[in-house]
This record gives sequence, structure tokens and C-alpha cells, in this order.
Amino acid sequence: MEESTSRIITELEEIRYLDNPTNPQSQPQPLSEPALLDLQTLLDQTLDSNDSELLDRLYDDLASKSLSPNHLVPPIASAMDSGPIHLSLLASKVYLSLLLSPNAPVFTLFAPMAFLSLLHSIRRSLKRRPQVPPPDIEGSHAAANRKRKGGGKRGKGLRNTARNSYTDRSDNEEGEFDVRALFPVLERLELAMGLIHLDRFPDSLKSLVQTVAEVPVMAVEICDNSGAYNRLKDLCSRILSEVLRPEHGEPADTAAEVLKSLSPLILRLKTQARMFALGFIMNQMTDLVKRPEGVKKAVVNLPRYLAQKAPEKSEPRALAVESIMEIVKVMEFNDQIGFVKYVVKMTQGKANLRLLAVDLILMLMMTLRDPFGVDLDIEVKDSWGLRCMEAVILRCSDVNAGIRARALSNLAQLVGFLAGDNRSRAVLKEVMGFGNAGVQRVEGGMNDLLRKRCMDEKAAVRKAALLLISKLTALLDGALDEIVLKTMGMSCSDPLVSIRKAAISALSEAFRRFSDGSVTSEWLHSVPRLITDNESSIQEECENLFLELVLDRISRAGSTSSPQKGSLFCDPSLETKGLEQELEWLFPGVLGLLREICNGEVTPWVKKICASLGKKKRLKHKIVIALQNIIRASESLWLRESMPIEKWTAPPGAWLLLSEVSAYLSKAVDWEFLHHHWQLLDKHGPRGGIKSPHTQGDADEEEESMKSNSVAWAGDRVFLLQTISNVSVELPTEPAADLAHNLLKRIEVFNMHSTEINAHVKALRTLCKQKASSPEEADTLVMKWVHQLLLKASQILEKYILEVSEVTKHSSFFTPPSRKGKRAAVMSRLLSEAVTAVYTIGSMVIVCPTADMSTITPLLHTIITSGNSNPKLNKLPGPAVSLEQAAPSLYIQAWLTMGKICLADGKLAKDYIPLFVQKLEKSECAALRNNLVVMMADFCIRYTALVDCYIAKITKCLCDPCELVRRQTFILLSRLLQRDYVKWRGVLFLRFLLSLVDESEKIRQLADYLFGSILKVKAPLLAYNSFVEAIFILNDYHAHNGHSGSKGSQESRLFSIRGNDENSRSKRMHIYISLLKQMAPEHLLATFAKLCAEILAAASDGMLNIEEATGQSVLQIWLDPWMLCHDFWRMSWLGLR
Repeated sequence: MEESTSRIITELEEIRYLDNPTNPQSQPQPLSEPALLDLQTLLDQTLDSNDSELLDRLYDDLASKSLSPNHLVPPIASAMDSGPIHLSLLASKVYLSLLLSPNAPVFTLFAPMAFLSLLHSIRRSLKRRPQVPPPDIEGSHAAANRKRKGGGKRGKGLRNTARNSYTDRSDNEEGEFDVRALFPVLERLELAMGLIHLDRFPDSLKSLVQTVAEVPVMAVEICDNSGAYNRLKDLCSRILSEVLRPEHGEPADTAAEVLKSLSPLILRLKTQARMFALGFIMNQMTDLVKRPEGVKKAVVNLPRYLAQKAPEKSEPRALAVESIMEIVKVMEFNDQIGFVKYVVKMTQGKANLRLLAVDLILMLMMTLRDPFGVDLDIEVKDSWGLRCMEAVILRCSDVNAGIRARALSNLAQLVGFLAGDNRSRAVLKEVMGFGNAGVQRVEGGMNDLLRKRCMDEKAAVRKAALLLISKLTALLDGALDEIVLKTMGMSCSDPLVSIRKAAISALSEAFRRFSDGSVTSEWLHSVPRLITDNESSIQEECENLFLELVLDRISRAGSTSSPQKGSLFCDPSLETKGLEQELEWLFPGVLGLLREICNGEVTPWVKKICASLGKKKRLKHKIVIALQNIIRASESLWLRESMPIEKWTAPPGAWLLLSEVSAYLSKAVDWEFLHHHWQLLDKHGPRGGIKSPHTQGDADEEEESMKSNSVAWAGDRVFLLQTISNVSVELPTEPAADLAHNLLKRIEVFNMHSTEINAHVKALRTLCKQKASSPEEADTLVMKWVHQLLLKASQILEKYILEVSEVTKHSSFFTPPSRKGKRAAVMSRLLSEAVTAVYTIGSMVIVCPTADMSTITPLLHTIITSGNSNPKLNKLPGPAVSLEQAAPSLYIQAWLTMGKICLADGKLAKDYIPLFVQKLEKSECAALRNNLVVMMADFCIRYTALVDCYIAKITKCLCDPCELVRRQTFILLSRLLQRDYVKWRGVLFLRFLLSLVDESEKIRQLADYLFGSILKVKAPLLAYNSFVEAIFILNDYHAHNGHSGSKGSQESRLFSIRGNDENSRSKRMHIYISLLKQMAPEHLLATFAKLCAEILAAASDGMLNIEEATGQSVLQIWLDPWMLCHDFWRMSWLGLR
């Protein structure tokens, strides 16, 4: 050891000789590695033996050379700062060993700068280093050093040699550091904290805390061994625990510094460093909470500090909330309540704090116990949970859309969480304003809030509102607001797929829990129609929900009440109830469901869903059994009351649904059941009053009731026939032949209701095809009876036309009153037969397009041209009087049948399409115009080129006096435009604009959806390209360049909104706003420029005549302050920025 001591002293003398005493800022030479190794060996022996003899001898030898122990510190600190990693850590270990040696002069050896060098050494060792540099770079660098610093002086040579040695070693060690080499340094640092008191050196204390907090973060990247990393975290935790001792300063200040340094780790993404920081606070600092008050205060304030520093992005913010809650959970109850109050105040702060507060409230309500004070029996108004709920509800109307969406989503989670507890359920209803004595927390109440948020402009808000409604259904016990239900139904048609899915889920949840009339009606009107949605996943969801909520519900109810003779009505209490109530008792929740299926707006979608489920083989036999049981039970109840069977009808919707599902479950249908009811309906139908609705004459209330009953019977017969057609392949041969013969005889009488005719014709065709041995034989059979029926129908039409002509010819002569009455009765019967015959002809054209219509077409032509003075149209002799006034039902039906014939005969269509268009323009009958619009739409699909030139005339029906005609025209043209049969060119787009301000609310809703959803995606530039022209057209101004036309023409006035009155201005402004909302920001700015150039500049140049009322109306767009200050102009600038 004497040699080692001698080498150490010799090197210290050399370093003292090389030091420049005139430059106090010059860095001393580092102690060489051999000297450091010798010194470490000496210190290890001293520490192991706990004997200071060797170290005392070193100090004595230093004193003999006029050196003090203090002279060891600068060279060691220099080595810690500038040497390679292994040498730096060796110097750090030596320095800490000196402090830990027995009888060490700690106050002499400890220096703040040396301590900072020690911390720097630790941080430097953990930095990620690049790979070993190329040899040429290393060699050139060393050569440059030799050239620049070479010389004959002893000191410079020694210094250069040492530095080159350090550089070479450092370069060889790059990227090869083992974190375990840091363990001895950290272990000695922990021990040294018991000897040195850092209360006099606050900067050193701060640096120590920051360094130790950074070690777990930096070590993650270079430490591959989990065991080593856990050891490293444990050492850092122990060092930080030592720092919190009073010897190192005021515990409150120290704890605050520690927590401040650990906060960035806590707010990091999920890493081991984050777990270290949370673990230290939860396991180490909370143990000290019971002792120093300052540490407790620091820990209590930490969640507030983290809330202020939390990031705004969603994932880091969620981790911040999680970390905050981990700390809050270990706090005392009073401190937790204090933090809750702080969070509530945050909801009134900046946007990022409001967003974080909404997330924190959710976690606080779900984590802390008894938010409403139920267990403590305190009043709800004094509970901290009430303040939190009020704050979240208020944020549901925040100006920031992201906060609104988050508040609604979190409120939905809270409702779902708290509603599961029966004790909190009633309190929650009161808190949200739904209780009997509940206080409304928001203006207008919660229902008003839900309605507004479901119609919010931001998709995320609408989706969150729908989620909240779905959670509230369990809480409200079915007491859903009617307008909220309607709003959910409207959301099912939202342009965004995610919103439609959320609306379907919310409305289905309400229907699943509560099947009252309003919920059932809204669900059936909103969800089944989505079977035609463009998104396949929504179609599948629609099918699944219909199967679960409709078919399975009917199956369960019908199968549990299978009626058996003599055992169906064993409960005598049922005898006092009405038949419908008894049926409702037998089949709860089913009758209303079936009745709503019969609605004309629901039936088409139900048919599509049943067809889709049937093709996928997802329909089950029990639905057929259930429907048969329901019909049997209804009939049994009717007969039990000894009521006439001819007045009985099955529950509405039962036969309809059975007719749809039987097409795919034919084997499940009981033929005896069908045969019995066919005989029943066929036998009693005519005597029960099944007459043509076209019969002329007066009718009292009894006749009206009979007519209504007749329609119901006819409907049952139609669906029964369809069911029979579906199962015809399963019918025995003889009953099938008898049924076909019976159907043909019924058709030949030509006295059926129009709803029955199609069913009879289709059933007859199906029976022929099912029982024929080959397709050729089937076609022959169909053609045979079609020809037979056409012959009889033509005879009926000829007879009626002849009778009308005779009546017209002899009308001027005197006719006795008795004969006049008989003549009227005969004409009424002939008219009824003729109407039925014409309708039957149209049905046969559909089932057999190749049938010979040569004898029928002239007769129909005679009817539709009756009373016309044009000789070109009157090709055949016919009645001089117009049948449009004399027999409107026959006249309308003739046009409809002629249209069906033209669809099957292209040559005939070419001749008659101009006649259809002419009649569409001149007819005064709304029913006829409606049918003609439908036919023209069909012609446009079949004969696009022939109809294209008449589209402008068809669009005139958009301004038809009849709402039905306007709505039908709008829907049909919209479909043609979406399928590209018609193009958005010419005046078509401009004429559609008036639908945005139509008198009918339904048409306005359809127009808003077309312009705001469909066209915005399909033709995004249409509004931009047509905006300026729309201004001139709507104001009926044609004098400006580029907008000249037939000034003041009747057609231009029809599609304009003239006038400067308030109503006209508001309508035009509504159209302008609707178009501007479709434009992108860059198009808004371009539109603004167009308006300046073509309107404002034109007015100033005199090209726009502001003397005229129409010119003033055009200029009105610049005079309306609301128009100029609207948000879309501001949003255009923000969008471009």
C-alpha cells in the first residue's frame, strides 16, 4: 500500500504544479485511472475493516507534502466531469467512499461543485450514445490533436497523453454501458445522505432530486434486464426517501420539490418510469403523511398541480386522470372533498381545464364512496355528488363542442353506473330533474337539453347525446319525452354512419325496455327503413334488431298461448273485458306491434327485412305457429261472443306478416288452417259487403262502417291469397286445382275490391307455375287464362262505352223518371265492372307482359281521349262527353293501365309518352297527376332517352297545388337523380330550391336531407356553381347579363319568390343559407367575390336596375345584416387559415 500511496501523492504534486493559480476558473487536471484505482483499493480496505489507519497514513503523507485532504476533491471532480464513462463512475465511487470512510472530514471533503459533478456523472452515464465512429474519423481527430497540442513541455505532454487515453477508452466503450455499473455509486450515495446535510446547499438538493427523478426515465432506454431496472428503481426510491429527512431542509419544501420533479414522470405515457413515480408517492410518501404536516400538504396539493399540468390530447389526459385518481384514493376524506370542490371550480375555467374537470368528475363519482350521502342520511342538496352532477350537466351546453361531447358521454356513464344502485336511483332522478320534486338543473329541463344536443351541429355531440338517452331509458321507466323520441327517430337518418348506429342503439334500447304505443310507433317508423341503408353493417343491425324485437317477441307471445278448444278461456274474469283487451292479455305487447306494421310507411320495409332474413334462412318456424295461434284465438273469441262471423277480421297485421314469412317457411304453414279461413272469407265476404269502392251513390253511417269492414276483409283475403301462393308448392294436387279454378271464377266476375285483384292474379299465376310439369306448360296455362280474361274485360269495356254513348245521344229527349232511375242503376253497375276490368288488365300486363293487347289498347285510348275535340286523338268512335268528369275513377284507372302497357311495349310508349306529358300539364285532377308523375318516373328508367326532353315539364309538379303530388314528384325525381337517370343540369337544380321553403313540413325535411346530406357528397360544387344564378332566378330578375330570358313569363314566376315583403325575404334568405352551408371555406370566399362582382359592382355600374322591385330584391342580400354577419363567413376565413 505504500507504493500506491506514493503514486497518489506524486500525481497530486504534479497536478498542483500544472495548476494555474492566476486563473481561478481553470479546470484542474483529472486524477488518472491508476491513481483512482489505487485510491479506491485503499478506501475499500478501510471501509471493509472499519479501520482508518491506512487512510490516516495517507493524510499524514499528504500533510508532509504540504497537501491537505481537500486537494483530493478537485482532481476527482474533474475526472467525474471529463473522463470516459467508466472512469467518471470510478471517480464518483471514490468520492463517495471518501465521504463514507471512518473519521472522514466530511465538511472538508464535501463541496457543492464536486457534488454537482457527481450528479452530472450519473446523468452522463445513462445517456444513449451513438455507435463507435469510423476509424478514419477517429484517427484524423487524434492526429489533429497531436498537431495542435504537441510540444516539448512536460506538462503538455502529460496532459495530451492523458486526454488521448481518455478519448480512446471512451470511444471503445460507446454503446456498451451496463447499468449495473451504476449500482455501487447509488448505494454509496444513499449512505452518504446520512452524513451530509443539504439544508445549507439548496441548489445541490434540487439537483439531486432532479437527477434521481430522471434516472428511471433515462434507464428505460438502455436497460434490457427487468431485474436490473427494478433494482435501479429501488435505489432511486431509497435516495428520495432519504432526501425527505428534516436534515436536508424543510420537509414541506423538499416534498414539493420531489413531487414537482416526479410530476413529468406521472404525466408520461404508460411506462415503467411512470409506475416508479406513482409507486414512490403511494408507498413512500403516504407513510410520511401521518408525521410531517408539510409532506401531507404537498401530497394533498399534488393532484391540483397535476391537473394544471395535464396535457390536452386524449390519451395523455386519460392517463393524467388515472394518475390523479390513484393519489386521491389514498387521501383522507376531507382532503378528497376539498379536491372535489377544486375540480368543480375547474369547470368554470379555461377550455383545457373544463375538459379535464369533466373527466375527473366521472372518476370521482365512480370511485369515491357515497356521492349523494345516502349512507350518511344527509340531504341531497348538501352532497358533493350533486355539485358534480350540476357541473357536468352545465358542461353539456358548453361553447366548446369537444367539451359538450365529453360531458354528455361522461354523464351517460354516470347514469349507467348510478342507476344500478337502487338507493341512488331515486336520488339520481331527482338530481337530473326527472323526479316529482326534482329541480330543473338546466334551462328548459333535461328533455330540452337532450333535444338540442341530438340536433347539435357536431357529430360527436349528437352521438354522445344518443348514448345518454339510451342510458336514461332504464332510469326513466319508460317516461320518455315524445319529442325526444321523434328526435331519436330523425337521428336514424343522419348522414354520418356512426350517428345512425348510435340512434338505432338508443331507440332500440327504449323499445326493448318499454313497448308502449309511442315507442313502438317511432321504432317501426325509424329503424326498419334502414334496411336500404348504404352501410352494410347498418343493414345487418337492422335485421338483427327486427328479428329480436319484433319476430322473436311475437313468437314468444304466440307460442305461450297456444289455444286449444275448451281450455282457452278458463279465467272467468276475462268475460267482462272487451275482445281486444282479452287478446292483449293473451298476447301482451303483440297487437299494437302488429297493428303498426300495417302502416303504409312501415309495411314496405317490413317486407324487405322479411325477404332478407328469409334468404339468409334466419326465419324460424315458431313465428308462423305464433301468428296462426293469434288468428285462431281471435276467431275463437269472436265466436264465443256469438257475433256474426262475417264481421270478424283477424288482428291487423297478422295476415300481412304471415304472408311475408310463409314464402320462406312454407312447410310450417298448416294447410287446413289456410283452407278453413279461405272458405270463411270467400263464403262470407260478398254477403258481408265486399263491394267495389267505386260504386256511386249515397251511404249512411252503417254503410260507411260496412265499407270499412269490407276493406279489412279484402285486405285479409289479399294476404291470405299471398300466403296460399307461397305454400302452393306444398299443396296437394286436387286442392290446388280446385283453388285455381275458384280464383279464376272470382276474377271473371269483375266485382272484387282493387286490393284483391293483384293477389288473385298473382296467386293464379303461381299455382299454374307450381303445378305445371314444365316451364313451357306453365306459360301456356298462364297465357290461356290471361287471354280468356282479356276477352271478357274488353267486352265489358265495349259495353260500357256503348252505353255511355247511347246515354249521351238520347240525353236531350224526355225520359220517364222510373226509367231514369233504372238507367242510373245499370250505369253504376257497368261502371263498377269497367273499373275492375281495367284494373285487372293492368295486373295481367304485369304477370304476363307478352299478352296480346291489340283489342284492349283502342278501348283504353277511347276512354283517355273521350270528350277531346282533336280529330287526331279520336281514332275510334266513342262517347262525346268526357269521362274525366262523368267517370273519374275509370278515367284515372285507364291512364294507369295504359302506362303499364307502354312499359311492356316500347313502340307504343314512343307514341303515347307525349300524350302523358300533355295530360300531366293540363289535368285538374290531383289523383291523376300523381299517377302520371309515377308513370313518367317509370318511363324515365325504361325509356330514358324518350323522357329526358320532358324533365323540365315534369319538374313543374314541384309547385303543384296538391301536397301529395309535390312530395311524390320530389321523391321520384330525387331517386332518379341519385341513380343518374336524370342529370343536375339546366333549371332542374334551381327548381328544387323551392322545396326548401315548401308549405309542407315533410317536403321541407326531405329537401333539407337532399341538399344537406346527399348532394353535399354527390355534387359538392353544385351549390357553389349555381348560387349567383339562384339569386336572380328566385327574385325573377332577367335583365342582367347572363340571366336574360322570357321576362315575366308564367313559368319563371312559378319558380320564383317575388316581393319585398317579410315572408318572401325570409324564404329567399333561408334558401341562400342552405346553399352556403354546403360550401367549403374556399368556395365561400369565391362566392363572396362573385357576389361583389355580379351584384354589388353591377348595381354601382348601372347594369343592375335598382329602380325595379326585382332588382331591389336581388340587392337585398347585401342589405340584410344577419346575412352578412353569419358565422359561415367567419368560418371560411378560419378554414383557410
